[in-house]
Parts: sequence; C-alpha cells; structure tokens
Amino acid sequence: MAGDRPAAVQAPGGLVQHQRLLRPRRRRGSRLRNWYVNFEHPTRRTEAGFDTFDLALDLVVTPDLTHWEWKDEDEYAHVRRLGIVSDAEHQAVDDARAQVTAMLADRSGVFAQAGRWAAWTWEPAWPAPRLPRPAAALERVVSKEG
Repeated sequence: MAGDRPAAVQAPGGLVQHQRLLRPRRRRGSRLRNWYVNFEHPTRRTEAGFDTFDLALDLVVTPDLTHWEWKDEDEYAHVRRLGIVSDAEHQAVDDARAQVTAMLADRSGVFAQAGRWAAWTWEPAWPAPRLPRPAAALERVVSKEG
C-alpha cells in the first residue's frame, strides 16, 4: 500500500542494530500508527545490493511511548534453539533490547522527539528514493558493453 511505506531511523551498533519504522495509517492526516523496532544485523552493502539479516525479534510501541510489547519472541527462541542466532549474537540482542527500553523510559535517542515524529506524515506523492549503483558493478557493465 503506497500510504503505508515505512520511514526508517537506524541506530547502528556491534552485531545488532535496531531499526525504528514509523508506520503511518492510510487515512487523511496519516497519523503515526506505532513505532516498530526491528532487531537485525547491520545492513551491509555488497556488489549485488544490500545484505540484511533479521533476528526475528521486534518491539511495537504506541505513538505516545506509554505502552510497548515484544513481538515474535517465540520465533526468536526457535532460531536460538536451531543455532541460527549464536550466543554472542544473543548477548548483543539482549544489550540492544536494554538500550531500546532505556531510551523509551528516558525518552532519549530517537524517542526524545516522539511528539514531533508523531506529527510527521508521509506524502504519497513523494518519489521513492533511488540509490546509486555501486561503482564496481557499473565498471563491469561498462567494460562488457565496451
């Protein structure tokens, strides 16, 4: 849905980054529906584009930051049992969880401006951003054509 495109604010760190997605409703005025915190490995640029690795754990927070709930903890426990998430990654996830909940409690970091973000609206008429092609991929294309 064009009006439900998320806007991302990322906070990088160690093995895990948490990404906050602002999800506006598809209505006039497009009010903030929630804060959605996704826990994942830091995004890496590659020749083919970007590599991401979702760690299956998410946090959903009300726009006014008064209530939050963890999402997909069962899936996270399952990937832990399978060994997909290592002990070191699990420790990084726990550290990131503590960091996010501390920012919520203190209204700090990206949450310091929660009121301003809640007032933000996505304009469906805005063009989608375009990323530049990696230089190495461009050079291969040019040399093949030349």
